[in-house]
Amino acid sequence: MKRALLALLLLAGCGAQGPKLTDGYRDPSALIGSTSRYDAARFKGAWVVRGSFDADAPATVAFVDSRGGPAFQFCDSDGACDDVWPATSTGQGRYALTGPDGETKTFWVLWVDEGFRTAAVGNPAGDFGWILDRKPTGGADRIRAAQEILDFNGYDISQLRMRK
Repeated sequence: MKRALLALLLLAGCGAQGPKLTDGYRDPSALIGSTSRYDAARFKGAWVVRGSFDADAPATVAFVDSRGGPAFQFCDSDGACDDVWPATSTGQGRYALTGPDGETKTFWVLWVDEGFRTAAVGNPAGDFGWILDRKPTGGADRIRAAQEILDFNGYDISQLRMRK
């Protein structure tokens, strides 16, 4: 009888909901880390946002040099771009961005493939998460790997919206 009760309790636990997300797309209690493979020189250039959690995510992201330092520029699908956001390195693959209006955002490169063709980016707060790629199509295996990395870092990938 005790074994049957224990089995029922274990099975009940299997159907439990995961942790609740607060103010973001990831479980804040989950561990998160930036990639040790990160290389700023190889990360520079334009990236297409192939997947995002936020409907207002940019269409492209460019990592550029601006006024003597690194910066990010975000563009929409019509090609309209924000002013550059100066970036201060806070660690390997980690940046603090400052927007034109003084808004700040933390930007971490969670994973990048060996060829620097596909990346998963986000931050500990989980207020955004993107899958970036150098091209608008292709690389299905790398895109799947980026999804797995977001999941591993506590993101609720059921909310991830892929772009075609």
